[in-house]
Amino acid sequence: MLKKAFLILTITALAVACSSSDESSGGVTDNFDRTAMLTNWADNIIVPVYEDLNIAVTNMVTEKDNFVNAPTQANLDSFRTAWFNAYKIWQSAEMFNIGRAEEINFGYQMNIYPTNITDIQNNIQSQNYDLANVNNNDAVGFPALDYMLYGLADNDMDILSYYTSNADAAKYLAYVSDLVNQMESLTQDVTQSWATYSQTFIDNANNTATGSINKLINDFMFYYEKGLRANKIGIPAGNFSTTPLPDKVEAYYRSDISKTLATEALTAVKDFFNGKHYNSTTTGESLSSYLDYLNTIKNGEDLSVLINNQFDTAQAKINTLDDSFADQIAMDNTKMTEAYDALQMAVVLLKVDMLQALNVSVDYVDADGD
Repeated sequence: MLKKAFLILTITALAVACSSSDESSGGVTDNFDRTAMLTNWADNIIVPVYEDLNIAVTNMVTEKDNFVNAPTQANLDSFRTAWFNAYKIWQSAEMFNIGRAEEINFGYQMNIYPTNITDIQNNIQSQNYDLANVNNNDAVGFPALDYMLYGLADNDMDILSYYTSNADAAKYLAYVSDLVNQMESLTQDVTQSWATYSQTFIDNANNTATGSINKLINDFMFYYEKGLRANKIGIPAGNFSTTPLPDKVEAYYRSDISKTLATEALTAVKDFFNGKHYNSTTTGESLSSYLDYLNTIKNGEDLSVLINNQFDTAQAKINTLDDSFADQIAMDNTKMTEAYDALQMAVVLLKVDMLQALNVSVDYVDADGD
């Protein structure tokens, strides 16, 4: 009987040990308040970002209308300022490719660069275009306006001539107007959708591939890895090609704001990771607090701390770059590749360590060989 009892106790102990092992691997649902995190994301970050973007784009429409009605240097300058202000806010919105934004491919219609000059010129000449067509994704949005406001000529006098004395001035005015109106329509659509989608987003707190947390974490990761690390730094620096490609920097024609846009993007990424309310110092439940709740340790240190430290290291590298990434590539491309490497170090922490701790699987194809 004693031997039998001992055997039963041994089997029970092994079963408990196996159960404990499974739990530590993320196979068991934890008690973190996922709904609170989703609420913070929706109410304090995503919705305010879109509302701010909507205001900025509406202001861009106003300044565009003033310019179309009177294509003067003063109105061009005001139009450019409104474009730049909206572009900066866009850096906080681009990662949220969920809900209506995903349905209408919002990001693809707002910020595909480099823009396609041939497509733009063909559209202008033909005056027969559907800006919502997928074939025009590289001829619309902020990059297309970058070209229309800065890239038509080498100086402002000649740029203005395209809208005043040029034989096709009316066509140029019509196209720049349609570009901005399209951006306004898309932004309003996505912003207004959150009035009803927000609760659906919050309620979908289950830990499945279609749950809001899993989907948005993947959007966040995809944006960090592709939209920020690769598109803004890696591709222009030549990390994915045999030579650098300076013409592929963001805002190529304005040129001197590529560093600003990258900084805005990295700040937005870090703020989202830490649950920081948009345009506020207040924070709420977040990926960082979730990792802390799970007591996720790597090399003896909190994973959340390691990730934030790497964000800071990457920002420090970006701070050393010229305001124009195209100029930086020409002067000293090594600094660009160093910035890329610093961003890449965070990919490992996020994509491997964080996703494993949160029991989230990658839902997008990675073709970079990371």
